[in-house]
Amino acid sequence: MKLLRTAWDGMRFLGSNKLRAFFMMAGTMVGITALTVIIAIGKGTEERIAQRIQNFGPNAIMLISGGGRDMPPPDLSVTTLKLPDAEAIRQEIAGVRLVTTTAMKRQVTMQYQGSETMAMVWAVDAEWHEAWSWDVVEGEPLTAEDMGSLAKVCLLGNTVRKELFGSASPTGEYIQVGNLRCLVKGVLATRGASPMGDDFDNRIVMPLTTGMRRLMNQDHVNQIRLVLTDPGNMSAVVSSLRSLMRQRHHITPPEEDDFRVVSPLAIADLARGSSRTLSILLMALAALSLVVGGVILMNILLISVDDRKREIGLRRAIGARRRDILVQFLAEALAVTLLGMVLGTLLGLAIILVLGRFTPLPVVISWESVLLAVVFALLVGTFFGVQPARKAAGLKPVEALR
Repeated sequence: MKLLRTAWDGMRFLGSNKLRAFFMMAGTMVGITALTVIIAIGKGTEERIAQRIQNFGPNAIMLISGGGRDMPPPDLSVTTLKLPDAEAIRQEIAGVRLVTTTAMKRQVTMQYQGSETMAMVWAVDAEWHEAWSWDVVEGEPLTAEDMGSLAKVCLLGNTVRKELFGSASPTGEYIQVGNLRCLVKGVLATRGASPMGDDFDNRIVMPLTTGMRRLMNQDHVNQIRLVLTDPGNMSAVVSSLRSLMRQRHHITPPEEDDFRVVSPLAIADLARGSSRTLSILLMALAALSLVVGGVILMNILLISVDDRKREIGLRRAIGARRRDILVQFLAEALAVTLLGMVLGTLLGLAIILVLGRFTPLPVVISWESVLLAVVFALLVGTFFGVQPARKAAGLKPVEALR
């Protein structure tokens, strides 16, 4: 009880010196604010990575046209990726369960009655639904019969459906896709963001034969998707895939590959890289603010010791022990840093809400930020409060009362 009363005396002094208390807590408040935002961005980034890997497929590898860069999208001007390459992958690479091909065309005009939009067209084979785990929520999926008959049918992504039909059902209606009139066979399930962060639902899919011959007039594909039987063999499959494609495309060093291989690990690295710089800057700000705040706290408390010598001497003269004085000043330091922690956490949460609402940064509020804020506040208050507390406790009553 005596310790609590001593600590309470220290906090009452802070209440009577509000401006001084504010300056002592300002550095801690800024540091905790930055720390809270850092953790929120980190958690949000991890969730975005998990979502993008899920959309990409955790057991999938993508072979895309065009060399030089490490990530999608495919270079549609490169025409060296062919259907026989997909067949060779099926025959020669072990550990691959499914192989599906896609030809693409960007920014194709879609029209229905008075509505118009621009979207990407994917021309796909019959195994595309299974390879991408992408079902239809309305109507029917594409079939091998659609491929064989060059059927002029398509499936709409949810964004395209909204742009052209609003809330009405598009199934059974005809839309104009470029120069091709297509029957809408169904609507794809909502997918969200692609691995590169764009809208995965702003596209339509049609049979590969229809797209290549009737719409795109091309004999090459733009990407080949491999679904593995065991994701643990991904590195070996990637290595075998590169070797096979270099052999088939007659590429020898130092020639540059005319293809790229994209895996979930590469997608994760890209997503982490997008927030790494900001996290480093905020971490540096948090550390600097906490150190500066601690130094300011220590110096103001040292000044406070000099200003309060008579109070300290009087307390010692009427029986207060050195330990009581030490606890009082430590309590003041901890009270300041803990109050700074509370205000910094609240400010950090407000910033997180603003970032989540008005910026594309991924943020997630986490209990870990509160726990770390408490830990850092206690560390700063204890570490930088010890020296002033020891100085106050070391004053001799007679000298202090002079």
